[in-house]
Amino acid sequence: MEYPAKVLLAWGEAISGNQEIRDWLMSNGYPELGIDMPCIATRGICTLMAYEQRTTSPHGLGQGFKREMRERFEWLEKFGYSYLKDVALGADNDDEAVTRLLKLNQREWAGIALKIRAVKNRIEAENNDMHRISRN
Repeated sequence: MEYPAKVLLAWGEAISGNQEIRDWLMSNGYPELGIDMPCIATRGICTLMAYEQRTTSPHGLGQGFKREMRERFEWLEKFGYSYLKDVALGADNDDEAVTRLLKLNQREWAGIALKIRAVKNRIEAENNDMHRISRN
């Protein structure tokens, strides 16, 4: 998973919604980075919210989901993808994960985590607003 810094910066812009840069990534050898991240984030958040509403756990997410996430993070560590683990954690509002990336001089990965975080948090806030309106 070695990408030039400019490609990672471009990916950050694509995550933020820059369609032109997303298209450039898709047609210039980086189709895996051309994924529509806001769309994925929306699906993920909606799936998680639906799961949380179905679970009987008073602590939010059920134990099975927590175990699955822990296993995914262990897999990332085992196979040398610790940066991706910290990107995922950072995107989920874990400031320590972003700090770890910065301390390892991985500014581009930290930036991607923050871009995903911004998109995710915006979508989540909009979803929460819609949920509040539908209850009233």
